[in-house]
Amino acid sequence: MTLDSRPRSPLAMVLLALLAEEPMHAYRMQRLIKTRRKDDVVNVARSNSVYQAIERLVRDGLIEVHEKRAADTAPARIVYALTATGRDALRRWMDAALATPAREFPEFRAVLAVLAITAPDLVRVRLEERAAALEVALEQAAHEAAYAQELSLPRVLMLEHEHFVTVTQAELGWVRQVVADLRTGSLTWDTKEILASRPPD
Repeated sequence: MTLDSRPRSPLAMVLLALLAEEPMHAYRMQRLIKTRRKDDVVNVARSNSVYQAIERLVRDGLIEVHEKRAADTAPARIVYALTATGRDALRRWMDAALATPAREFPEFRAVLAVLAITAPDLVRVRLEERAAALEVALEQAAHEAAYAQELSLPRVLMLEHEHFVTVTQAELGWVRQVVADLRTGSLTWDTKEILASRPPD
């Protein structure tokens, strides 16, 4: 089986990493993701997202059923374990994700690409709202960092938090600059002119 050098989803990589620690059932994986605040980096908002990802990992031979644990009042829990193929895939996925930037398609960059169809004044208002939201996110991140310091967490467990803060601060600075340029008029456009200047089909 040929495996991609990158994971099909960040969640798949996180699940494999959890199983590299020890075999565990889906509920424990989901609980650990939330307890460790990794739900900031992988989307587990939908209750079945972990189960769907696990099914695919099983189909791909990256994990396997380790045992079934009977429960008194609930269905038996299936405990999964990493396969040798899964361990190799995890290593390659981590190597690729660490070493080379992925070609990603974030929503914000997409809306910036088509911004010219919106009036500058409305864009300014919406970016002011975005700046306020980014400020709130950074305040929350500061509280989380302080709490992690109280717990004396090793820095390696906070690296994704550091990255989030650095990227968010950079984005906030850029958004503030664009808002300032829109206010002064040094950045502006005429939607009708831009549409009229489109090349013919």
